[in-house]
Amino acid sequence: MELELKNLTKTYGKLTALNNFSAVFTPGIYGILGANGAGKSTMMNLITDNIKRDSGSIIFDGEEILQMGDRFRSVLGYMPQQQGIYEHMTAESFVTYIGRLKGLRGKALSSEVNSVLELTNLDNVRHKKVGGFSGGMKQRVLLAQALLGDPKVLILDEPTAGLDPRERVRIRNFIKELAKNRIVLLATHIVSDIESIADEVLLMKKGQLLRMDPPAELIAAIPDTWTPVAFRLNLEDVYLYFLGE
Repeated sequence: MELELKNLTKTYGKLTALNNFSAVFTPGIYGILGANGAGKSTMMNLITDNIKRDSGSIIFDGEEILQMGDRFRSVLGYMPQQQGIYEHMTAESFVTYIGRLKGLRGKALSSEVNSVLELTNLDNVRHKKVGGFSGGMKQRVLLAQALLGDPKVLILDEPTAGLDPRERVRIRNFIKELAKNRIVLLATHIVSDIESIADEVLLMKKGQLLRMDPPAELIAAIPDTWTPVAFRLNLEDVYLYFLGE
């Protein structure tokens, strides 16, 4: 299984959000780091086909996703940054609603809803309204809908944003469990989340890919002469050194 982004470019007027961007993903967790405006959301929106690219290609297992159409959407799961949940709905009704939007019907829909609610540990609150859920539980509802159809490519935009440390650890550990036999793209400003679970890290700046390596290799690439702190270097130092933020 392979997802390839090849020479992707996207502009908004005079602003170049993504500039000749290329990367290849195979099963595992890929943490995406960059300041606001680095092109992270643009990249994810191009993969989900929410926006149109100016040039370049996105290829899944040898086939352009625009040619695949619904076949690619069937292997794609997307958890947006904003908690776009109808809070008057129950967890079950919301996930069922999203399932219908994805084209699931009848017994297949019911089976999928049951499966993802169990997988995200929401089965015991499936009949409760989402409006009364904690931030972590709402994030799990969004994860549940992203998992409908057992997607091979999972895109997560700020999945732990706004959560307390305990909920954040729970969600990121859950994501690590989900990553088996999937391509998981994880964009977040919380560097420690990426350092804890990512197999590789993408460093993005002004629409370009600076580096794509395992966290340990990025940390090791910081020269000894760069010593802003007296203790062991970590991925936050990588962010500061390479991105200059």
